Amino acid sequence: MELEITALGVVLLAYAVVSGRLRGTAITPAIVFTGVGYVLGTEGLNLVGGEIEAEPVRLLAEVTLTLVLFSDASALHTGALRREKGTPLRLLAIGLPLMIVFGVLIALPMFPDLGLFEVIVLAVLLAPTDAALGQTVVSDERLPSRLRQGLNVESGLNDGICVPLLFAAVAFAELDEAPTFDGGIVVDLVKEVGVATAVGAAVAAAVATALTLSERRDWLDEKWSQVVPLATAAVGYAAAADLGGSGFIAAFVAGLVYRQMVGSSRAHETTKLAEEVGGVLSAVTFFVFGTTVIGRGITELDLATVAYAVLSLTVVRMIPVAVALIGSGAAPQTMAFAGWFGPRGLATIVFMLTIVGDSNLAGTGRIVEVATVTVVLSVIAHGVSAAWLTDRYVDWFSTRAEYRVSQAHDEVDLVQPPRRSLWH
Repeated sequence: MELEITALGVVLLAYAVVSGRLRGTAITPAIVFTGVGYVLGTEGLNLVGGEIEAEPVRLLAEVTLTLVLFSDASALHTGALRREKGTPLRLLAIGLPLMIVFGVLIALPMFPDLGLFEVIVLAVLLAPTDAALGQTVVSDERLPSRLRQGLNVESGLNDGICVPLLFAAVAFAELDEAPTFDGGIVVDLVKEVGVATAVGAAVAAAVATALTLSERRDWLDEKWSQVVPLATAAVGYAAAADLGGSGFIAAFVAGLVYRQMVGSSRAHETTKLAEEVGGVLSAVTFFVFGTTVIGRGITELDLATVAYAVLSLTVVRMIPVAVALIGSGAAPQTMAFAGWFGPRGLATIVFMLTIVGDSNLAGTGRIVEVATVTVVLSVIAHGVSAAWLTDRYVDWFSTRAEYRVSQAHDEVDLVQPPRRSLWH
């Protein structure tokens, strides 16, 4: 354990001293920590690395994803989100189901060794996107708010929505005979989302009220204000999970409500520590992914696995997104941009570790292998392309629309030019 901690500390320090130089380049934290972890791990120098089934690995990934979701939500422009809710609704209500369906239809002939419900498990596991890997995109204010907010909200909610689907698919796959659908999945999904939304909102509202009252009475030490968002995310996640809801959705909703109740400037001030901790834990998670999961997860790499991983990041993602955005006024370039930036990362890693630790599927090895290869390819492809493609899209977009700074909402809005849609 001492060697693992030493190695991780050295990597963190090394990246920290050059982090400013690497910002905005193709060398992202996920690429660095995954790559170095792989070199030092079981398939490289074999200096560090443990069992893929280890509970601490899964706990690390879950804590990281919870903090990232809360921080991302607390940074959303809620006013713009209310006006632009159509895009995330389209991506979640149309795009997400289609991604799962496409994933199943493509995987069935490619993996004859997997049963139907095991294929569904694979498709659901690879459906959620990771805002952290696409941070360059969702944080670049040169992009239209409608696009940035849509991708951010999608990544914040799709992993939580997939939780009950994943558990249901695993339960069905573990049965000797597939059961008859009786609506139980829909009930579980509604329960997961409903309980999580209620708990996340209630916890954040209570915390925000207590924080406001404490500040009015001058009881709050400003240093301790940074602890408030961390505790809010943790309580929201744990409470929702205990009550049968999705802890990840609860964390995201808590971030939205927290920002709304304490105000955007105060939310920004108090979530700095949560954002930094989430960023560091994300790097640590990808380091552990490189040292442990890649080497032990990829055992018999074949063409079908690599091909499906590529298709998952392209066809399975991009066509459903294009279909979801039909009628929204989005140009083909916007559809392609939004479709490409659906990186797979923390959520897929968490789900994969859940499958390994909590299920007895005969196809677990294949599922883990495909998911691992997909995440590795996503880390590289989306990391390398994010800054470059964003610049190209902004260059194209700026020739077809003008920007204005909204005085009321302090954000970049789009002015509709004559005879063109908002997205053109």
